[in-house]
Amino acid sequence: MIRTSFHHLLSGAAERSPASPALTYKGRTVDYAAVWDGALSVSALLLRLGLNRGDRVAIYLEKRIETVLGMFGTSAAGGMFVPVNHVLKAPQVGHILSDSGARFLVTSSDRLAQLSDALPGSAVEHVIVVGPAPQEPSGVAVHAWPAEPSAEPPLRPHAVVDVDPAAILYTSGSTGKPKGVVLSHRNLIVGAESVSTYLGNTADDVILSVLPLSFDAGLSQVTTAFAVGAHCVLMNYLLPRDVPKLCAQYGVTGLTCVPPLWIQLADAPWPAEAAARLRYFANTGGRMPRATLDRLRRIFTGADPYLMYGLTEAFRSTYLDPAEVDRRPDSIGKAIPNAEILVLRPDGTRCEPGEEGELVHRGALVGLGYWGDPVRTRERYKPIERPEEQWRTPELAVWSGDTVVADEEGFLYFVGRSDDMIKTSGYRVSPTEIEEAAYSTGMVRDAVAVGVADAALGQRIVLVATAADGALDTVGLTTALRQRLPLYMVPAHVEVRDELPRSPNGKFDRNLIKAEVSV
Repeated sequence: MIRTSFHHLLSGAAERSPASPALTYKGRTVDYAAVWDGALSVSALLLRLGLNRGDRVAIYLEKRIETVLGMFGTSAAGGMFVPVNHVLKAPQVGHILSDSGARFLVTSSDRLAQLSDALPGSAVEHVIVVGPAPQEPSGVAVHAWPAEPSAEPPLRPHAVVDVDPAAILYTSGSTGKPKGVVLSHRNLIVGAESVSTYLGNTADDVILSVLPLSFDAGLSQVTTAFAVGAHCVLMNYLLPRDVPKLCAQYGVTGLTCVPPLWIQLADAPWPAEAAARLRYFANTGGRMPRATLDRLRRIFTGADPYLMYGLTEAFRSTYLDPAEVDRRPDSIGKAIPNAEILVLRPDGTRCEPGEEGELVHRGALVGLGYWGDPVRTRERYKPIERPEEQWRTPELAVWSGDTVVADEEGFLYFVGRSDDMIKTSGYRVSPTEIEEAAYSTGMVRDAVAVGVADAALGQRIVLVATAADGALDTVGLTTALRQRLPLYMVPAHVEVRDELPRSPNGKFDRNLIKAEVSV
């Protein structure tokens, strides 16, 4: 079967091994045949409700079986799925709903109640509720989750091709509000095939999914599993000790985490059978501290370590071959299969070994752009200039904004970011979004959020602010921010000043502020 649509990852596995375990959540395991039937039921419901080709379906649930069914069911109907991180609060969810123009929302009754102020400003017309039915919000039709396959004749799904958009993953942007990265069916399929190839995944693998499905690396845990017919165990992370327990319970062979979580797991007690069963462990979302990597290798003596780098705009980009970890543990490796990574100067020419330049990703994983934002799309997705190939149509590549350097053998090393983004706990956080939340409290006059190096988090968030009136109550401000932001965006520290330095053009001097905070 030729995979041309995202849901073919699931339908193909269901055809090859229908009785094999596909997903587990809270002790409940469903096989591939049941997962595919469930996705088709979601697809049928969406079509009956009038889903048009390319309509967006937002999915605001904790990580569970229905979340996965919603994504694949949307694809099977011909729509685009928009996974929303379940830790986001109503203002962030409201922005995603409004920005994506989603006509459909899959959620639970308790989460729906939290969105009472967000829905009126969105395009949502239909809400599909998992679990008990809520009181129907005004102007929005509420529908029950399809518990059984429909007895009605199936409607014909909308046809798509592999270059059509399949999903929008929202990631924080330097202008404040999260921006939607549009990925095609081809991006998601090739990404699954590429990652499962270099990880050596097979149908015998058991993959523990601990990262959010709204995060490209988290979604990749499901897609790589389905690409080979492996078993994926879904987990909503709570405590570090819960991860080793689930690994022992289900015989997990593959685990991918971000550095802050790996730091915690390196200190957690690991049952001998869980540590021995693990075949590989992978890191993404930032550099893993050397001490943490060494401790994990002592725990998982039979497992291969994979150090990876990715950007949502191209789904996945590089990995370091485990055979090279001892020689170059600080490297992000080389391009994954079916991708090419270039290190380019601002004028588009190639850098020499040892010369810093911008990481540029070309190939089948390059996304389609930023949803509804042609200006940003043109800034980040730009053509590769090849004088010797002027006969061909221009090829777009992703210019990452990250500075890297390549050695004589082509191994890449991360140098830094070229924007003001804060990378904490595996998330890219916009300082403007934090500042806007601070301003909304009415407690601050000026506010600048910066990231400061932190061994556990990658960066910790510091908010430098002046009081709006009188003395600034930092405890009260932090409490207010906790009500407005997900926990990973809440500043670890608030520094109060009388005035904030400004540049000649009147803007806050972020570089100076960051340098002063870092001292």
